[in-house]
Amino acid sequence: MNSKFGFIKYSIQEFEDWIGSVTLARTVLHIQQHHTFNPNYSLFKGNNHFELQRGMKNYHVNQNGWSDIGQHFSTFPDGSILSGRALEHSPACLFGQNANAICIEHLGNFDFGKDVMTPEHRDTIVRMTAKLCGRFNLSVNTNTILYHHWFDLSTGQRNDGTKNNKSCPGTDFFGGNKVSDCQLNFLPLVAGQLPAQPIVIPVLLKYVSVTASKLNIRSGAAISNPKVSDQISPNLGSVLRVYAEKNGWYKISNSKEHWIASRYTQPVKKASVASTTLNVRNGPDKSFQKIAALNKGQEVFIVEETNGWCRLNMEDKWLNKSYLVFS
Repeated sequence: MNSKFGFIKYSIQEFEDWIGSVTLARTVLHIQQHHTFNPNYSLFKGNNHFELQRGMKNYHVNQNGWSDIGQHFSTFPDGSILSGRALEHSPACLFGQNANAICIEHLGNFDFGKDVMTPEHRDTIVRMTAKLCGRFNLSVNTNTILYHHWFDLSTGQRNDGTKNNKSCPGTDFFGGNKVSDCQLNFLPLVAGQLPAQPIVIPVLLKYVSVTASKLNIRSGAAISNPKVSDQISPNLGSVLRVYAEKNGWYKISNSKEHWIASRYTQPVKKASVASTTLNVRNGPDKSFQKIAALNKGQEVFIVEETNGWCRLNMEDKWLNKSYLVFS
């Protein structure tokens, strides 16, 4: 590993070793797949990873007005991986779908007739996606692994590529950018990298959402304990996992003594969509406007229930409770 301009470069093996030891408070439900389109392979010189990453950050900050580079990671034709936005922060890569997500940008233009993905790049993308799924206990399916192409650019509504969509991550990304292409060509490769034995998932006490703009993480269940140095503060609205509760404090790590004051959170419930599609409305009744739709199996966090309707965490979006299954 080496670093420059605030980014760290990993080989795929270094990334796999590193991500396995990372402690993350924010709950991850989705892995987003993107291609950069520009820069593409022609701009990669074999030794300019950091310069290209810095260029993307400058564009995102100065042109888009974002606070940081949009993606958490970028992958390169030689199989290298560069860090980007802090993992504790939501990405800025897929409008309306960034909460609870990790965003990966693959350097290149993978539309038909453009860049031909190198074997090293291909191997890194598959192994990296598999490692993230394993690390965050995600099933390998098209509700957890998401292509940008499946979402409307203006609304963020999922339409599986039928209207107002980018080609991202490319019309020739592992054989295509459609849902069926992903299921046929990409997901089996990812699943093949995961262990045959089921992953043991730690037992959670509950989920909570952060209600403070800044939330200190301390090394014990009292304000007298020092703030931890190995994890940054989660953002407003981040959904955290709670493993223990003590005297008004929540333990948010299964492996470390990381505690937060419970008064700066609110409880949320995890649920999944039971119907083929589920309309999202801007109020708790069928008379309110439909603003999006969710697919069967998609997971959400519910912060409020009113007359059989459920509000999504930190958003004015409502779902009919009859079509949800709560964990």
